Amino acid sequence: MPTETTDRPGPVELLGARFHPWSMDETVAEIRHRLLGGNFVHHVVVNVAKIVNMRRDPSLRNSVHGADIVNADGMGVVWGARLLGIPVRERVAGIDLFFRLLAVAEREGWGIYLCGSKQATLDRAITVLVRRYPDLRIKGSHHGYFSADEEQKVVDDIRRSDAMMLFVAMSSPNKEEFIARWHESLGVRFAMGIGGTLDIVAGVTTRAPLWMQRCGLEWFYRLIQEPRRMARRYFVSNSVFAWLLLRTLVTRWRGRLCAALRE
Repeated sequence: MPTETTDRPGPVELLGARFHPWSMDETVAEIRHRLLGGNFVHHVVVNVAKIVNMRRDPSLRNSVHGADIVNADGMGVVWGARLLGIPVRERVAGIDLFFRLLAVAEREGWGIYLCGSKQATLDRAITVLVRRYPDLRIKGSHHGYFSADEEQKVVDDIRRSDAMMLFVAMSSPNKEEFIARWHESLGVRFAMGIGGTLDIVAGVTTRAPLWMQRCGLEWFYRLIQEPRRMARRYFVSNSVFAWLLLRTLVTRWRGRLCAALRE
């Protein structure tokens, strides 16, 4: 993970996953700072499922660890880190960061490119975003249902758009690996995976109420919406994450007890 260009805290590590313990405001300021400095920024978020999957997927792990800025998107990650004594400012949800960055792009006159989702969903999302950010320069878009053989054409379209910022609305690990694989050819200065954000923008799915987000229950809301797709992901990954946290705590307690007995 590249070093920071400001004096913000460096990355921390939780269960083998490194991320920056910054607040939303700090993250937005750092991204803007780096872009104005002419740097390329690959942004990634980690949640409970991604941390668990990184342990068995070297490609995903390398893509995340190779990113320039990584935030904790998920209260489970924030609470788990704090339980182990790792200071994390707050949760930085990818969808909230997306909206904050669109506001920055509109103000700075930076063009954006949207890649991902079904074509109909993408079209509806763009309509919503144009209403919400009337001065936002959307330089291009492409649906996310392209084959490996078509990737080069999509990358060429992104580069020709002359966009400053790329938002990739694909699932993990596809979005992280797409950006990591092509970042030198994309022609953008910022790239970020936004998962199902465009589905929410377009009204295909809805986001959990604010109180559920604050209580760390957004995953449960998504499970209710899509039980077949999300059940295994959440029950398995949450259980594994809880077990890993417990094992780490027990190891720490055992180490402290042994040290105390030796004194």
